[in-house]
Amino acid sequence: MAQQDDFDRGVKNRRAVLGDEWVDKSLDNATAFNAEFQAFITRFAWNDIWGRPGLDHTTRRLLVLGMTMGLARWEEFELHCRAAIRGGVPLDKIKETLMQGAIYCGVPAANTAFKLTMDILRAEGLVPPAQSLAADSRIARHHTFSEPQLRIAVQGKGAPVMMAHALGLDLSMWDELANRLAATHLVARYDQVGHGGSAVPPGPYTLDQMVDHAARLIREWGQGPVVWVGLSMGGMVGQGLAIRYPELVKGLVLANTTAQYPQAAQAGWTQRIATVEQQGMPGIVDMVIERYLSEDFRRADPAFTQALRGTILRSDPKGYAACCHALRDVNWLDRLHTIRVPTLVLAGGKDLGTPPAMAQQIAEHIQGATLHVFDNAAHLSVAEAPDDFARQVQGLLART
Repeated sequence: MAQQDDFDRGVKNRRAVLGDEWVDKSLDNATAFNAEFQAFITRFAWNDIWGRPGLDHTTRRLLVLGMTMGLARWEEFELHCRAAIRGGVPLDKIKETLMQGAIYCGVPAANTAFKLTMDILRAEGLVPPAQSLAADSRIARHHTFSEPQLRIAVQGKGAPVMMAHALGLDLSMWDELANRLAATHLVARYDQVGHGGSAVPPGPYTLDQMVDHAARLIREWGQGPVVWVGLSMGGMVGQGLAIRYPELVKGLVLANTTAQYPQAAQAGWTQRIATVEQQGMPGIVDMVIERYLSEDFRRADPAFTQALRGTILRSDPKGYAACCHALRDVNWLDRLHTIRVPTLVLAGGKDLGTPPAMAQQIAEHIQGATLHVFDNAAHLSVAEAPDDFARQVQGLLART
């Protein structure tokens, strides 16, 4: 139509949210009794409210789920939940909305909401993978008794593996790989100091301090020596752990990391610290995402990219900056020759921060180390090449 009134604009929003089938059913079956009501809600609910610029449609969808859940309006909840799922709202966001509702609407309401949502997912062929809470497969979450407290998650059974995440992230970075390895190994992962659910003591930190934290964690866990799997910051800590506490390490995976930065890169770290101190995490989030994920991956998986953005923005800026001081000054290169455990070095062909040349340098300084490059991955190779990453780690585990 050349011209549209508020009803037409409302219908457009209504279709975008609920789908053509439901809207056609409501409008086509209107009668002399309810047609005025249908026109009323189309103009005022779907144009004046859903058409307002203050909130995006995904946020409005989630608000409706929370409100209908709280009011026990289950028919309306089911309608909007199905439409949200079909409309591409990430399941993690829907889950978090229902979890929030468990506190503010009550557990019985959340129980009904989860049941209805699972029924919809089954009908849509989107049943999530199983995640058993049986004793031998449940993910146990703890904090260290010693200080500063570190949050740790443990799952599986078998020989011990410890995982350490990248700067600005947390132990959830390893979710997929940890679930794979837990079939054959006892897998622990932790939030490094200043990150996630771990303590944020005053900084700046040093790598020696972070290595001491890792050693303390392994000893308190009581399962060492471990195969250490570290990416970026986690790989820098892993190098120091194998150098300074060799009795705690029986194998090393060093992914997308370096043993030493050139002076030009150190200046970049100094600038990053200043930006975080002045602007917080929003000041660097775009830069970090562009370095962590390749452009092709960001385009192919916008949901993961958005989730990564959220994780970075939730990172404590004081803890982040304190760790940046430690990473800027990394200097293990001259001591790598003392490492005597099976070592796998991984790199991303598109990694700008720790390019393959840095990985090659590490591999050359550790006797018997092997190097593998994921040609199309950037810094978070575990996310961009999950299958190959898992195969490489499982190969190292078989050697140890």
